[in-house]
Amino acid sequence: MYNTILYPTDGSPGSDAAAEHVQYLASTFDATVHVLHVVDTRHTGLGMGGSFLSDDGVGLSGMTDEGGGSGMVGKRLDFDEIKDSLTERGRSIVESVAEAFGDIDIVTAVKLGNPHSVIVDYADTNDADLIVMGTHGRTGVDRYLVGSVTEKVVRLAGPPVITVRADGEG
Repeated sequence: MYNTILYPTDGSPGSDAAAEHVQYLASTFDATVHVLHVVDTRHTGLGMGGSFLSDDGVGLSGMTDEGGGSGMVGKRLDFDEIKDSLTERGRSIVESVAEAFGDIDIVTAVKLGNPHSVIVDYADTNDADLIVMGTHGRTGVDRYLVGSVTEKVVRLAGPPVITVRADGEG
């Protein structure tokens, strides 16, 4: 029934909540799991170009303050450096998932772009039979302002989508 399962992950607790379901389904149906991380390139200034650095000089993007001092607010970083750093972080996420899944057939991918669009396109391109993804469980204003990648995937994807709430209530 399910030969190819797409598991998009951003490494968050919401994504991690879906991992157990992915493992169960992949084992049950002897399916290949495509573990996908999408580097969101829509907001190049959000937490990237104007990131906040801590006292140890490490910012949200994992870049360091080479001035080595007390940290900086609004330090401008090269977009390519940020993209490379976030892509490397994505590789680390998908590789750790692949390792945790053990004997299950795994394909890993890190893509750049608008997360929901990349997920839907990836599912189509790779003939996914099922998408399993976590949801952060945002409600109200948070959901309205931040939006929901999962909700957009549910609305736009061809294959069925199983969603798993971060709090474990499915």
